[in-house]
Amino acid sequence: MAFSGALTLTDLNDFITPAQACIKPVEQTNPVPHHASEGAASTEIRVDTTGSYYEVSSNDLKSGPNAQKKLQTAEISLNDCLACSGCITSAESVLISMQSHTEVLNFLANNPEDICVSHKVPVISIAPQTLASLAASISSSSKAQPVTLQQVYRRVEAFCKTVLGFEHVYDTTFARHLALLEHIREFQERKSGEGQLPMLASACPGWVCYAEKTHAEMLPFISRTKSPQQVMGSLMKEWLGLKWGKSPSQVYHVTVMPCYDKKLEASRQDFYNDVYSTRDVDCVITTGELELMMREKGWDLSKPVKGEDSDRDPAVDGTILPELLDHAGSSSGSYLHTLIATLSHTSPTPLELTVRTVRAPDYEEYILADKTSGVVVFRGAKCYGFRNLQNLVRKVGRDAGVQVGRGAAGRIGGVRGRGLRARKAGTDAVQDTKYDYVEVMACPGGCVNGGGQLRPPALSDGADAEGFKRDWEADGVKLDDDEFGRIQGQNAKWGDKEWTKKVEAVYWHGHGLPTPPPSPTLNGVPVGSRATNGHVDLKTERAERLAAQVLNEACKPKDTLVSSWTENMNDEAEALRRKYFRTQYRAVEGEVIGLAVQW
Repeated sequence: MAFSGALTLTDLNDFITPAQACIKPVEQTNPVPHHASEGAASTEIRVDTTGSYYEVSSNDLKSGPNAQKKLQTAEISLNDCLACSGCITSAESVLISMQSHTEVLNFLANNPEDICVSHKVPVISIAPQTLASLAASISSSSKAQPVTLQQVYRRVEAFCKTVLGFEHVYDTTFARHLALLEHIREFQERKSGEGQLPMLASACPGWVCYAEKTHAEMLPFISRTKSPQQVMGSLMKEWLGLKWGKSPSQVYHVTVMPCYDKKLEASRQDFYNDVYSTRDVDCVITTGELELMMREKGWDLSKPVKGEDSDRDPAVDGTILPELLDHAGSSSGSYLHTLIATLSHTSPTPLELTVRTVRAPDYEEYILADKTSGVVVFRGAKCYGFRNLQNLVRKVGRDAGVQVGRGAAGRIGGVRGRGLRARKAGTDAVQDTKYDYVEVMACPGGCVNGGGQLRPPALSDGADAEGFKRDWEADGVKLDDDEFGRIQGQNAKWGDKEWTKKVEAVYWHGHGLPTPPPSPTLNGVPVGSRATNGHVDLKTERAERLAAQVLNEACKPKDTLVSSWTENMNDEAEALRRKYFRTQYRAVEGEVIGLAVQW
């Protein structure tokens, strides 16, 4: 089984009790005859000289080859892995053979010419966090000048088109823009009673898988809005593909993400088109895998390319999608801050925002209150990292009256603690402790610190990850600077806080925003951004117009066309909106009994 060359199983801290066996349920297609005696086998298995297996009926053991049925080889897919929890690590990395950069290279090498009917249009979408990680890696080198997100994006685009052979290269910020618009719409629906609060972000597949497997009682609170990756998949297969005159199965869509769990997200059955037998995202590679391909192909990302400092006019160059849209708030998608900006902009009275750090910068509370009366109108939080997630799950469960358990064990039970006292006494002071929304991410530091991002550069003192120094020359090994850097990079630990800060700084400076960014103000435009000279306003205005165009062309509303994302359409069009921009989650039942495990 071929794995990604950038995937290594080191320093894992998400150990799960192993099961005795990894079992995939198989449907039995041949019913057992009623006349068969109890305990007797109705069929037997034969193995021929080539190693193939054949099923033969007990009544036809002496029959010829025509009475035999060749059995298919059993395969374990990522979907089966998601439903198991029996492996030794929840990283699910042992079954990602079809989600690697090798798979991408194989497809591109074997894709027929565009004059052939079987040709597929290769498209690649790149997350802004990936661009920030690459830019930080370039800027940290003493041999290269610091670069912006736009510059590194142009260089990656040139590599993907001229070297790999992709026909279209996009970033995912417009898909994130649509996800944020739908996110706001869903929150407003829940606020009006069409769902449960608090609403928990769903863009992080690591957090969603964690909830599905261990805290099913949290699923009603998780947002149903698709992540930017999957929204991008809908755009490529259902909207842009039609503009290119291609069906969904004739578009091969690759995404570059900062997280390995994005591979699992793309493999979910929810994002599979049964009609065309294709996925919204065909393959996901990480930042490290993209960088590995560049090294293997001899591409120097530190060298400038033509036109990397100039903005493009979509009306002239036909890029269609706006590039590198600004969404201030957090480098993990700005879901919380976008809600805050919307509430501030639509409130009839001035609102004041207060931010309080609960334990660390990875767990902060945001309170939006009326300036005059002091009444709290919104209470949200930013919660990153599994250590903080445990506390969040307990708090949400306690406030909502949900008994927190494992798997599907959580249930609505007797409401206890502060939530009960608040309901009985009606005390606002206690009731206000409940969240309306939480931006949840599994990785400490958020998406810029995803497991698929580039590691810190080589240590200057030559020490490895455990602090021991190696004298390579004394050991008879001669290394050039690049080889030494790669060895040291492999020893670098994931989650280095100083390195994460550098990636974060590049992410925001590339957007023309200060670090950390302020809370958005009117229309979601942050103070101190490039919006002061009209640059961001033009991009945002065009993104809003294009969002309405996507609704009109993809959902096909009857009678009248919509002019903004907030407008309602007829029932058929709204059903298509939900199909393209929302999904569902379900509990994964585990049958592993810890006491029965053999170590």
